[in-house]
Amino acid sequence: MLTLDISRTKGLNTREAGEVMQLTYEHQEMQRTTRRIIAEHIDPYLDQWEEEQIFPAHQVMKVLGDAGLLGIGKSPEYGGMGLDFSYEMVFAETLGEIRSSGLSSAIGVQSTMCTPALARHGSDALKREYLAPTIAGDLVGCIGVSEAGAGSDVSQIRTWARRDGDDYIINGSKMWITNGVQGDWICLLCNTSQEGGPHKNKSLIIVPLDTSGVQVSRKLDKLVLRASDTAELFFDDVRVPVSNRIGEENMGFIYQMEQFQEERMFVAARGMRSMERVIEETIAYAGQRKVFGGTVLSRQVVYHKLAEMQTQIEALRSLIYRAVDKYLDGGDITQLASMAKYMAGRLSMTIPTECLQYWGGQGVMNENWISRAYRDLRQTAIGGGANEIMLEVIAKTMGIHPGKRAG
Repeated sequence: MLTLDISRTKGLNTREAGEVMQLTYEHQEMQRTTRRIIAEHIDPYLDQWEEEQIFPAHQVMKVLGDAGLLGIGKSPEYGGMGLDFSYEMVFAETLGEIRSSGLSSAIGVQSTMCTPALARHGSDALKREYLAPTIAGDLVGCIGVSEAGAGSDVSQIRTWARRDGDDYIINGSKMWITNGVQGDWICLLCNTSQEGGPHKNKSLIIVPLDTSGVQVSRKLDKLVLRASDTAELFFDDVRVPVSNRIGEENMGFIYQMEQFQEERMFVAARGMRSMERVIEETIAYAGQRKVFGGTVLSRQVVYHKLAEMQTQIEALRSLIYRAVDKYLDGGDITQLASMAKYMAGRLSMTIPTECLQYWGGQGVMNENWISRAYRDLRQTAIGGGANEIMLEVIAKTMGIHPGKRAG
């Protein structure tokens, strides 16, 4: 289904430092393929999945896997396409066109959030057992970091993995786990030592979700992301082999911070395009909605506000593309990724709200996508690192945080 000329694309991966990210023919082909899948395999069923509060994850992931879209930046040795991160961002941005952030979030977990550490630090055996079938869409993955008492403050998680010979025995719980009801495996962050402090005592361990002792406590009933199955998971003496650990023991916090950079870039790019679609559809509706002898769009206060919002979107796009450029050049994008995530979160609290106002009574009708967007996009300021956490990170990288000076 995806017909990219990989020989041409590989040449694009060799970049000069400082080169500006530009969309090539291959990027545009990826956009077209993604849009075709959305139109044929996702859009016709969204309202049903929203109502049922779950979607057929294995079915959707398999379609995406067959198209090569779940391993865009992963090694061809494990079924990936071996393309640079700009292609993953184009994919994320295009997923923002799905009229359900629940679907795009679930796909993002599969493609960009539960696999980077595995791909970068996992053993060959672990990658063949979990990464390759996840890229193919045969397995559905989850990322297990947040807990009921440790969401924003990752260092305070309480789930433990105790070493017992060649196994770990895991006890604890995880909260707000996307794909948690239907998932096959979870990339689990847990404590593996009582020494070293909260940043040097954690490991990432792959846990198959059909392992004895793993329990899906409940499928969470959410205001947002209704089509996504989000679970609370419990781990009661769950035994997994030490070989399921990703990379070195007690390096999990560092690995997870690396994963967060790609996750936050995904959330920013996806949210950016979703908000842009909100503006586009509001323009179309306001242009035909009549009030007091004219259209809503003909009022200066309305078209000025819409122009301002589109300007903010373009500023966010420039920030994201700059971060991608730096990432491709091997730079540290902690600050830029946090800024992009923060700006996307901030705009998610204003753009859908202001646009919904121009819809009047139609804006609060569930039959119109604007009401779903109003709910779904609000999550952008919370999930993947709340706005306040992003500001903490940015302040630290600036060297102005009182608790930690940069450098």
